[in-house]
Amino acid sequence: MHQAGTLRDRPSDIGVLKPKPGTDGITTWKASSARPPCAKPAEAFDIDDYSGPFNHLVSRFSQRIESTTVHIPRRHGLKPCSLSAGDKFHMFVESTSDPLNYVGAAWDAATAQWDKDDPSYRMGMSGYGKRYGAAVTDNVTGDFFGIFLYPALFRQDPRYYRLGQGSTTQARMGHALAHRFVTRGDSGRQMPNYSEWLGTVSSKVVSNLYHPGNPRGFGPTASRVGFSVANDMAWDVLREFWPEVAHKLRLPFRTHREPFAVNAPVKPASIKIETIAANDSPMIEPI
Repeated sequence: MHQAGTLRDRPSDIGVLKPKPGTDGITTWKASSARPPCAKPAEAFDIDDYSGPFNHLVSRFSQRIESTTVHIPRRHGLKPCSLSAGDKFHMFVESTSDPLNYVGAAWDAATAQWDKDDPSYRMGMSGYGKRYGAAVTDNVTGDFFGIFLYPALFRQDPRYYRLGQGSTTQARMGHALAHRFVTRGDSGRQMPNYSEWLGTVSSKVVSNLYHPGNPRGFGPTASRVGFSVANDMAWDVLREFWPEVAHKLRLPFRTHREPFAVNAPVKPASIKIETIAANDSPMIEPI
């Protein structure tokens, strides 16, 4: 018998399994339904194709852009595959553990020390260490609220949907700037971007706990929220036009006309379940 794996190892898109007892003592399970097909973006940047200077840094930066960016399908009309709450948490963990986060935090801590922000931290290496810790915490809380918590609660997609080539520059610019106000839900429908604004407000309020030099009150907090949202909008513009930037820099950015792998649904099928005496584990074999 060909061993196809245990029942719990079957993909979740096999649908609901219904038992059908057989006369030979073997129970046949039939998949009654399956998930609809969706478009899964293929890798658009392969660092193995690039041997230029700073290849590891270029790889990290491009992967950071592409890991949270989806190109909108045009030809086949399939919706991009949605993210589960677990997928969003995994995206948050990946973003938080990205080494570029810590490089950026080092820069933010250096500029904060230069400007003498949070004067109670004082100067010197001790003061820089405290500012660096605060900058890292800023990144973690921002990603937690904006990538995982609120997108999971409101069922919103934390990724940016790139229009790409085929649209006018003006349309693409408007699309990028509007993303922080209007985003896509897990169903694919557009909706107000609650995650962006609530996530930014939450992270700025929490930051008052470990930034003793932050001015308190509505006005200063609103100013920090506005600056953060403006920074996110600039990031979206970069994500929208990154393929053209990569082309100008002669980076190995793959501009496929159809950069998608289609996750096709599993057709209803019958499978045999047999019990193996050695480990009492059900095994699966297509009929």
